[in-house]
Parts: sequence; structure tokens; C-alpha cells
Amino acid sequence: MKITEVKTFLVHAGERNWIFVKVYTDEGIEGIGEAYNTLKDRATEQAVHHLARWLIGQDPLRIEHLWQSMYRFSRFPLGTIEMGALSGLEHALWDIVGKAFGTPVYNLLGGRCRDKNRVYVHAGGQTPEELAQSAVSIVKMGYTALKFGPHPRNYPLISENALIKEAVARVKAVREAVGDAVDICLDIHGIFFNPIAAAKIIRALEEYKPLFVEEPLLYENVDAWAKLAAHVNTSLATGERLFTRYGFRELLEKQAVDIIQPDPCACGGILETKKIAAMAEAYYVYVAPHNPMGPVATAVCAHIDASTPNFLIQEYIPDDRPPRSEVVVKPLEVEGGYLKLPTKPGLGLELNEEALGKYPYQPTFRGTAYHEDGSVALT
Repeated sequence: MKITEVKTFLVHAGERNWIFVKVYTDEGIEGIGEAYNTLKDRATEQAVHHLARWLIGQDPLRIEHLWQSMYRFSRFPLGTIEMGALSGLEHALWDIVGKAFGTPVYNLLGGRCRDKNRVYVHAGGQTPEELAQSAVSIVKMGYTALKFGPHPRNYPLISENALIKEAVARVKAVREAVGDAVDICLDIHGIFFNPIAAAKIIRALEEYKPLFVEEPLLYENVDAWAKLAAHVNTSLATGERLFTRYGFRELLEKQAVDIIQPDPCACGGILETKKIAAMAEAYYVYVAPHNPMGPVATAVCAHIDASTPNFLIQEYIPDDRPPRSEVVVKPLEVEGGYLKLPTKPGLGLELNEEALGKYPYQPTFRGTAYHEDGSVALT
């Protein structure tokens, strides 16, 4: 079997575009994947086709060999755009291999460690009351965990003490609304530059027992993370902006986090995420994959989660409404706060190419934030 062609589909999904990848073979077996959206979507699309030159004419079963070809022959380190492209192509290769052998991908990754994957969804609301109402509605739908940002939207314009006070009000409102049986995950989005400043807000929130606090700091300085970890008693999580096992090595060696969050659409794909997870297991660190992308990405995560012993919980965006419910033939299902595992060969779902045209590509831009003095705020 040989790879004959690679196609890409850019699909507008509101705040972002999804970048779907499709790989074709001379035996009629086709595989799909999803590249990470960096808001540089056209560049990522071109990177897919650039990397595909090392795939055309090759055997799709040689996933490790083809990964090394794309990664090593590029010579210079691959950044966000190229790693997203590589990841999407790698997903499609696994989809082909699973279909070729007539089995779900997780059976090729060591088999199932669990029968279903626990998920969390996002709560929203500008005021503590609105946030609490959103959390209650999520719990009523059967979910047992949720995530939100503890900081208010105007965080760059208020003092540190005011920010902590507002964060406490938001988290307290949610905890009182949902009770202790529901897990609360907090995503700070790396808005703090200083580890002690981050520690102050985390300590203020500890009494509400968050499952984890995600990205209180940015990812560049591992020593700052280790310093923060020494000052708090809450699990810290990060990893969505890191690539390959090499990007996670120092973070694990210095025991700076309790939960890593590699994104399989960005960090190098399915096998690379499994390698990262295995490294984390040796350090007694959980894995909770990052997944703000489309339904193909959700399927990719499902196979990784099912076959990973140190998996904790999966970020999930419900697929029950358009365009998510339309762009694939049949999305994966959730029941009682758990994602059901796909049972079909490969990734277990297919693109609905007729529906893709209903959502043509549109440029998207991330919002900006500035402090009161005009300086750039971390986002």
C-alpha cells in the first residue's frame, strides 16, 4: 500500500477554523486527521502540503519512520504551525493503519485500559451568578466535571487584590452551586508573569478544592513552575503549548507539575502523545489532553485516553450542535459524563465532505488585552 495524495479542508467554526487532513492510498483506504488551529490557518494548511512530500509514494504503515522523516528532514526545529501540520498527518496515518487491520486505533496502542473516558466541559458567565448557573446546567446534563477561568475578563485593569477577590467570588459561587461531588478545574491562561503572584491567587482558591489549576504561568521558565509548585497545595497543570517529548522533559524532571496537557493536534500526534504520557507515568504525573478543536480531534484523544494508564480526564466540547454535529458522519457520544469509545476500525468516524462546504474558511483573530498603563497583558 502506498500514499497517493493528501488533501486539506478548512472549516469555519465560529471562533476558529478547523483544519482537517485527509490521506489517500492506492488501495482505496483513506485516513483523516486534524491539525491544530493557531489562527495562522492558511500557513498550517500549506505546511501540511509541504510535509506531505515525504509521504507521497510511501507505505502508510511505517508511521514512526514517516514521522521521523517529516521531523528530521525539516532540519530546523518545527514550530507551532509545522507541528500542527505534522500532527494532523500522523492522525490520518493511524486511521489508515486501523482500517487496514480492521480494528480501532487504541487496540494498536496496547489496548484499552478503560471502557470509557471521563470528560469535563466549559462553564461560562461574566458574573459569579451567571457562572454558577452555567455550572448547574452542565451538571444537570450529566457531567461530573467542568472548567472555567477564575479571573474576570477585565483582569488587566484591576489590582492584584481586586483580582483575587473576584476570583474567589467566582469559584465560591460555583462550588456552592454544584456541591463537593463535582470536580472544578480552573484555567488561568498564563496571565501571571511572577510565580509568587500566581501562588497568591491559587492559595486563595484552595479551600474550594479545584481538581487542578491550569497554566497559572506561561511555559517558558520551568524553574518558575518549580518555585510555584513549592508554594501551593493544589495540582498544577500545563502543556498545551509544548511540542514533542523533548518539550516536556525538563518539566517532568524538575517535578514542576502534577498533570500534563499535551495536545495531540499540536505536540506531534498520537504516538508522540503516548510517548509523552509514558514519560509522565515514570514521574507519577497524570495526563489530561488539551482539546479545544473539532470532532476529529476528540476522536484522536479518545484512543489515546483509552490506552493510557495515567490518563486523568479529557477536555471536551459537545458535538451535538452544528457545525460539530454535521462535519463528521456520526460524532462520538457522551453518557453520564463519559465519552463512549469508538468501536469502528481506525479513528472510528468519517468526514461529511458534503457538509464541509456549508462552513467556508473565514479569517479569525484572537482578542487582545492591555494593562491600564498601556502595556501588553498576558493572554
